[in-house]
Amino acid sequence: MKWKNRKFGEESPFIPAGPFKIRLPFIHYRFEWPDYVQGLLMCAVDLAAIPLLIELLGMSFEVALAIVMLNGVFYLLHHLLGDPTIPGWITPAIPLIMLYCLQFPEGPERVHALIAFQLTLGLFAIFLGSTGLASKVVSSIPSAIRSGIILGAGFAAVASIFEVGGRFETYPWTISIAVGIGFYLLFSKHFTKLKLTNNFWGTIGKLGIFPIIIIAIVIAPLFGEAPWPAIEWGISSPDFIGLWSGYTVFGLGFPPLMLFITGIPTVFAAYIVLFGDVLQTKALVKEADLSREDEKIDYNANRAHLIFGTRNSAMSILGPDVTMAGPLWAAMQVVLVQRFKDGRKAMDSFIGGAGSFRWGTNTGLLLLPIVSLVQPILGVALALTLLIQGYVSVKVGILEARSQSDLGIAGIIGAVLVIKGAAWAFAIGIVLCLLIYGKDFFKNETDKTFTKDVPLQVKEETSVL
Repeated sequence: MKWKNRKFGEESPFIPAGPFKIRLPFIHYRFEWPDYVQGLLMCAVDLAAIPLLIELLGMSFEVALAIVMLNGVFYLLHHLLGDPTIPGWITPAIPLIMLYCLQFPEGPERVHALIAFQLTLGLFAIFLGSTGLASKVVSSIPSAIRSGIILGAGFAAVASIFEVGGRFETYPWTISIAVGIGFYLLFSKHFTKLKLTNNFWGTIGKLGIFPIIIIAIVIAPLFGEAPWPAIEWGISSPDFIGLWSGYTVFGLGFPPLMLFITGIPTVFAAYIVLFGDVLQTKALVKEADLSREDEKIDYNANRAHLIFGTRNSAMSILGPDVTMAGPLWAAMQVVLVQRFKDGRKAMDSFIGGAGSFRWGTNTGLLLLPIVSLVQPILGVALALTLLIQGYVSVKVGILEARSQSDLGIAGIIGAVLVIKGAAWAFAIGIVLCLLIYGKDFFKNETDKTFTKDVPLQVKEETSVL
């Protein structure tokens, strides 16, 4: 067991393999049972992708479960190859991808569009990771356009729940109560203080949205919006044959070239919000690294790009997924960082905690009692995820703007993105930036305050009000 020989201040042992650092459970890291058990329960969030796949692609529950399981297997690549993260969906981009898919008729054409989209995104990420150009690409985009794309993702997330025929009409009471409790647990200043003074509430806070899902399991049947779960025993039965024959290149053939071209604007928009997750990962890993001196934690954004780029490329062939393969599950990464801060006895290695958690979610997907418990309210779980993401995206999108001019442009871009799609949003954003900033199109970094372009007289009138 090499992990026992780690010296103070060193990285966890690994097998070098180019940009990757291979680590195997029980050999290179201690298996962390608390994180594994939490993973068993939190697989419920992974399962929330199923209703989205059923709705957009018309597949059966068993076929959608096969995609979720494949995605789960690829989640393991991150810690096995040296990336100290708990990976997840590209959650902010899900509304953008939903809008894109809905442009195509349900059936083979929509599946082909999704395959082309995910493969393009995967290859683009691999290219950026191998060349180290990721940060340069995003920083070259005017802040107004970045802000608008992220805002648009937030608008689209909320609209997908409350539109006519949306999930709110199916689960009005359950969503209202669950979202209310969820926002309190995740964003309330009062609950933040409560977590610091009470161990019970501190534990609840560390579980992310899982407690809210458990509440939804009870609330939905009480209001007649979903049946009580019928617990089944045994091993779950994903339909891989149906997946590969009806929803992949093996059964449908390769998508036409035009679909790769038409998807480029939305791929670029998805990457902009994805890069925000990369920056957030870097910040969280740095926080963990500074909290303990006994272990050095190495996070490399280029290596992360290579891994999630490979995941997306592989999933596009084996099981195209609307949620995409992202670099971070933010809520659980925060939980992991907090547990890591408790010291080496609590968690020997950060990689060990991340890996043990993802081994746990994969085990949970195999257990039919867990799958059958949450199956009736998966639509609620997805609605909750999208609404929380909508809140975060709008907040982050506004903070991305550097002036009132930026914010005005961003609002229009966001609205156009929801109504007309990413291609129109980028085009209108570029035109507005040229009209407003002119020759300073790429130099609006000097315009850093929200009051810079407000006339002095207006400022004085506003201060009086």
